[in-house]
Amino acid sequence: MPRGNSNTKNTKGASGAGTIRKKTVKRNGKEYTYWEARFTTGFDPGTGKQIQKSVSGKTQADVARKLREATVEVDRGLYIEPAKLTVAEWLDIWTEEYLSNVKPRTVQKYKYDVQMHIKPALGAVKLGQLTPLMVQHFYNEEAKGRDGRKGLSPKSIKDLHGILHKALQQAVDINYLRDNPTSHCKIPRVEKPEIQPLDAYQITDFLRAIKGDRFEALYTVALFTGMRRAELSGLKWDCVDFWKGTICVKRQWQKDPNKRGGFVLSSTKNGKPRIIKPAASVMEILRKERVKQAELRLKAGPAWLDEGFVFCNELGHPASPNTAYNNFKKIVERMGLPKTRMHDLRHTFAVASIANGDDIKTVQENLGHASAAFTLDRYGHVTDSMRQASSERMERFFLSVSCQ
Repeated sequence: MPRGNSNTKNTKGASGAGTIRKKTVKRNGKEYTYWEARFTTGFDPGTGKQIQKSVSGKTQADVARKLREATVEVDRGLYIEPAKLTVAEWLDIWTEEYLSNVKPRTVQKYKYDVQMHIKPALGAVKLGQLTPLMVQHFYNEEAKGRDGRKGLSPKSIKDLHGILHKALQQAVDINYLRDNPTSHCKIPRVEKPEIQPLDAYQITDFLRAIKGDRFEALYTVALFTGMRRAELSGLKWDCVDFWKGTICVKRQWQKDPNKRGGFVLSSTKNGKPRIIKPAASVMEILRKERVKQAELRLKAGPAWLDEGFVFCNELGHPASPNTAYNNFKKIVERMGLPKTRMHDLRHTFAVASIANGDDIKTVQENLGHASAAFTLDRYGHVTDSMRQASSERMERFFLSVSCQ
């Protein structure tokens, strides 16, 4: 309990499990107000007295939440004294109990990084004794390389920081830690990889190169909608509205780490569906694909997988994102563009949209980016060239009117 002059105000806890007190303390002549609740974790075997712990926070609601969480853990026998918990033990709890809303592939990545990088370096440290300097040293050592391994890239360090920050912030939220050590660390700057969109001539050559290819429709729709390859593989006919000329992007076909060689339908990358309205020619491509699919369905008979995928094989199974990518790489290599990735079709769409007059907000919504600021930052070089072109047009206009 903080020392100094204090006033307390008792209010019943939201859960009815005790009281929550508003406290005011003086430190160095200044008054600080906060809320505190106490709860019992057990009894001292020697004296028989209650063992009490406390939780505190800036608001009554915050403390009520922390109190409910702590008392539930005590009732279930899951409460662990934070001082006795190691970083490794807490990471095990966090990955098992707090990632239920995270996609399976992301959980797999988190667990891999925890096991391979974070635990070997920090796992034995007591959770309450972990300091910002320890974490900073961990990041620095990972960047340089440990145990004969090559140093990690700035992007990988950022990923480790993200995992550790989330795990430790959860410990703060349930009062296992007072402060998050990662909040005071510096991570290396991540350089954005240079995008390589196709120019107008390359787009024409690409469309010629995919003519008659089994993935021709998929590649063309990717090029003129900016959809990700997993979103294309997960697209179903119930999301294609020919009457309105729109596509609802709400699913993606992703590899399931819990199923060897298997895939699963999941939500989009940001978890939010989006409606796009492609060019009429794109919708016509989809109409032709549906007719072609109807012919394949008749040919396959009972062997047809009737789940409504837009891009599929001769038996109705969804197009594999990996197969589509490998096929794409062969095509661009034959074109003399070995560094071009399938994702660059998405960049090509974005650049072409901006260059042809689409506003940033529209491009952002079509791509499914979290914000227009991110889109502007990603494709800022395109707007720079547009500003230059605008300047040249205004210069010609100025000269034309000033000479009258």
